[in-house]
Amino acid sequence: MASLKEVRNRIVSIGSTQQITKAMKMVAAAKLRRAQDNIIRMRPYAQRLNSILSNVSTVNAESDTNIYSQKRDVQRVLIIVVTSDRGLCGAFNSNVMKAANLLIKEKYSAQEAAGNVEIMAIGKKGHEFFTKRNYTLAGDYTTVFNNLSFERVRVAAEQAMEGFILGQYDRIDLVYNEFKNVATQIVRTEQFLPIPEKTEEETANNANSDYIFEPSKEEIVEQLIPKSLKIQIYKAVLESNASEHGARMTAMDKATENAGELLKQLKLTYNRTRQAAITTEILEIVGGAEALAASR
Repeated sequence: MASLKEVRNRIVSIGSTQQITKAMKMVAAAKLRRAQDNIIRMRPYAQRLNSILSNVSTVNAESDTNIYSQKRDVQRVLIIVVTSDRGLCGAFNSNVMKAANLLIKEKYSAQEAAGNVEIMAIGKKGHEFFTKRNYTLAGDYTTVFNNLSFERVRVAAEQAMEGFILGQYDRIDLVYNEFKNVATQIVRTEQFLPIPEKTEEETANNANSDYIFEPSKEEIVEQLIPKSLKIQIYKAVLESNASEHGARMTAMDKATENAGELLKQLKLTYNRTRQAAITTEILEIVGGAEALAASR
């Protein structure tokens, strides 16, 4: 059985840890509110813009100017993986990295064997994970979440888009956590470039869509499509940001509860140990008194 001093030290240590996890939960809750507001405001705009992008791309599918929809034989692949900068958020990061690994193994194993799979890691955790596994990393975006803004994400989006235009990549996929609620994040794997074709259901729903291009289709392709693609990546980063704070809040709440349960067990152990020590001392005193009485 542990000594009273050891149990007391553990109680103090776990109590300090509980205070830290409780504070981290409160900080995550405050950040979550702002991040959740940002993504809720962004979703309708991004979804509508993505719908227009899909329609415009379909209309211009045969146009040489719509390079973002050009299908190629997939030889070189870029995977954009959005993680967080810090841990202590449960399985948030590991789920994304597992999904990226699974995507590579199941879909791009031949490209990986040829060394033609690159990773664009947005977030320190993803950058460290894929660096240790000797993947080629496109750019360094480990500080995006320090001051998250569209301008900072736009740089990563433009690098990926330029790589596709120049033929450095034949396919670009996006892996990130979509925010559902505080306790639930959904890992999404989406095709970024070339722009995916609409499904039959989407085509039927937009069958009556008719656009008047002003000033010209070419200018729409040059301006609207790049902007829509940048918004798509920015939305994914906002989704991941909200998901991170939700996951951390949930993880810290659970850690605080676990610390409380452990403290109860330790205090019970402490009281039992203390009671046993007191009983032992009483028995020793009684035994000593009886020994003195017998010796007289």
